[in-house]
Amino acid sequence: MGLNIAMCKGYFLVVVLLGSWISCGEASVSYDSKAISVNGQRKILISGSIHYPRSTPEMWPDLIQKAKEGGLDVIQTYVFWNGHEPEPGKYYFEGRYDLVKFIKLVQQAGLYVHLRIGPYACAEWNFGGFPVWLKYVPGISFRTNNRPFKAAMQKFTTKIVNMMKAEKLYETQGGPIILSQIENEYGPMEYELGAPGRAYTEWAAKMAVDLGTGVPWVMCKQDDAPDPIINTCNGFYCDYFSPNKAYKPKMWTEAWTGWFTEFGGPVPYRPAEDLAFSVAKFIQKGGSFINYYMYHGGTNFGRTAGGPFIATSYDYDAPLDEYGLLREPKWGHLKDLQRAIKLCEPALVSADPTVTPLGNYQEAHVFKSKSGACAAFLANYNQHSFAKVSFGNLHYNLPPWSISILPDCKNTVYNTARIGAQSAQMKMTPVSKGFSWQSYNEEAASHDGNLFTMVGLVEQINMTRDNTDYLWYTTDVKIDPSEGFLRGGKWPVLTVLSAGHALHVFINGQLSGTAYGNLENPKLTFSDGVNLKAGVNKIALLSIAVGLPNVGPHFETWNAGVLGPVSLSGLNEGKRDLTWQKWSYKVGLKGEYLSLHSLSGSTSVEWVEGAYVSKRQPLAWYKTTFNAPDGNEPLALDMNTMSKGQVWINGQSIGRYWNQYKASGNCGACNYAGWFNEKKCLSNCGEASQKWYHVPRSWLYPTGNLLVVFEEWGGNPYGISLVKREVASVCADIYEWQPTLVNWQLQSSGKVNKPLRPKAHLSCASGQKISSIKFASFGNPEGACGNFRQGSCHAFHSYDVFERYCMGQQSCTVPVTPEIFGGDPCPNVMKKLSVELICS
Repeated sequence: MGLNIAMCKGYFLVVVLLGSWISCGEASVSYDSKAISVNGQRKILISGSIHYPRSTPEMWPDLIQKAKEGGLDVIQTYVFWNGHEPEPGKYYFEGRYDLVKFIKLVQQAGLYVHLRIGPYACAEWNFGGFPVWLKYVPGISFRTNNRPFKAAMQKFTTKIVNMMKAEKLYETQGGPIILSQIENEYGPMEYELGAPGRAYTEWAAKMAVDLGTGVPWVMCKQDDAPDPIINTCNGFYCDYFSPNKAYKPKMWTEAWTGWFTEFGGPVPYRPAEDLAFSVAKFIQKGGSFINYYMYHGGTNFGRTAGGPFIATSYDYDAPLDEYGLLREPKWGHLKDLQRAIKLCEPALVSADPTVTPLGNYQEAHVFKSKSGACAAFLANYNQHSFAKVSFGNLHYNLPPWSISILPDCKNTVYNTARIGAQSAQMKMTPVSKGFSWQSYNEEAASHDGNLFTMVGLVEQINMTRDNTDYLWYTTDVKIDPSEGFLRGGKWPVLTVLSAGHALHVFINGQLSGTAYGNLENPKLTFSDGVNLKAGVNKIALLSIAVGLPNVGPHFETWNAGVLGPVSLSGLNEGKRDLTWQKWSYKVGLKGEYLSLHSLSGSTSVEWVEGAYVSKRQPLAWYKTTFNAPDGNEPLALDMNTMSKGQVWINGQSIGRYWNQYKASGNCGACNYAGWFNEKKCLSNCGEASQKWYHVPRSWLYPTGNLLVVFEEWGGNPYGISLVKREVASVCADIYEWQPTLVNWQLQSSGKVNKPLRPKAHLSCASGQKISSIKFASFGNPEGACGNFRQGSCHAFHSYDVFERYCMGQQSCTVPVTPEIFGGDPCPNVMKKLSVELICS
């Protein structure tokens, strides 16, 4: 029997008898050591994270459908407190924050929901998902045994639970929600805080269960989750993990499909072979629930990216890319993995595995049910060498760092290192012929709104309340005509210490220099010579926040802005301390104050156009209008000629761009085999961390769309273009005896009595056709999709076959057999087919 969540009210009262749970009655969602059970049926559940605010409602049905087609059972999402309660007691559940609509769409698709209420999310989201007003509740201390924080957290959590109940969205009410999460990755915090952290954990668990949702609650990265809360694992690998009680299922709430992108950092990616290996390894060790984080990462629209320094793109190298398109081969390879796991489900949920060594780095995990179901996982942990192993009187050849899945303990249907799914190369194709720009320049610290003066320096977030990235610090410096530097000496050096995150220094209205930090160290120091004149000089410091912190102990106490000291050296008097003189402060920009990004506010100033449009100028606003391009391909703005700023479409913020901050790191070759971490496989070194910025189609009108850009630093708007994302080419890279699910199903049905060769299935996107063959070789070709090379063994009719089967088609299927390519080009050698077809 499983733990009855719906009916048991005494949630810490647990009775164990003869290794089984004694529960208070039947529940529609329960659990035991083997799995989550829905309506009494144990299930191996495959889940994927899709965060509703990181896409548009118009995108949700397609994302959910592609997740279902990819083999998912569950959609997992955080609940984003700061989006839903921007002001105390004022709630928002519309547009991208329409949580009920999102959950109902998941239900209509026939999938379950895991609702991670938190309400702390982390998630590389601004302030970890907390509203900024929470920071200013008297006496508050985040995520500890603190009465003001617990009161606010309980109020919001209760609000969400009651909303779900009112809409009948819990599984016990006939809805899709089968799991909920309270808190998020609190274990490390609890360890650091000690007794107050442990008390908070106990309180949070009891508070959640007392809400009576009827479904289990989980705590991720929480070694000591109080009963009946299930503790779960997050990470690149979780096969080592065991729940804190023997009667809880082994769950992996975040299987990281990649990693996030930071401004100034290279773009991480995770090979599909290693991700599949980690999942198969978790399942073979008794895992029963896996969630891909992310399945669709999406976009940090507006100012929702946290960190700081987190990029606007939250692509995460997920199976569905930022734009909602299939990332191949990852999506297809995982789909095949999910299908293979499901074939094993009757055995997996019935018994613990028997583990048998097959060699120094090889072993078999065998699951058998009382009804006779048998499933085996054959693993080769060697990172460098193939292994030929004997199992059940048969021999199996295992690639390095791979696991083969045998749903009948005999026939291999899937190997994590053998990708049968097609690969795809994507391209960004310009759809605009250049924009006709108008510009407006604002002067440093030029507007009168929110102006105040005081002695000394102030902390930025306390002033802006995160309603803007920008805070001006201005002061006057009087230079005596007798100063030596005025007669040809070195300029005085201005030194500014800031808590972060970026800083532009203006001297008498002219940009003098810039400094910025990074994710690892957001603090910065500006120290450079400045051109001062005799008399009064105005020093204006534009301090810029690039997202609020989202993780760490008491991150509500972290500071931003110019906290000093600020000094001027190289004067006759030596060094002059400017820290404690009179400073004036202005919150935000004049363009923000006038809402220049909006449809109505953009007419409030006089813009210049034609030859008078400013280029390479700081503090420049640009606007243009354009018509929506034909078609339904996803769109993006290529911002590569700009430096740093923000961009809006029809008044809606696409997000921050920062193309001047080039990615530094090591972007060498990446081998899938071996332990993965976020620094192992990198791209974009020496380039902008993010070049393209997603423009949702649903934000556009047929004609007259307003595009507004604010450039802080200096860029060329005439280099901005609108592009569409589409498939450039599709590839297959398949061995002639590669195991497939179709082959196993035919063999297990008794329709064939010999091994079947696989087929290459290749498809361009809808509306495209195969227009040419870039490469084709049956033999021993080398390389990967995009850069295949012919080997020493090559069937000369390789190109002819694809001319015949595929040219002019949207999709085609080609058997991987020597006969179809005109005979065996090299007998007694294991051959493969590598092909790349151009789509247009």
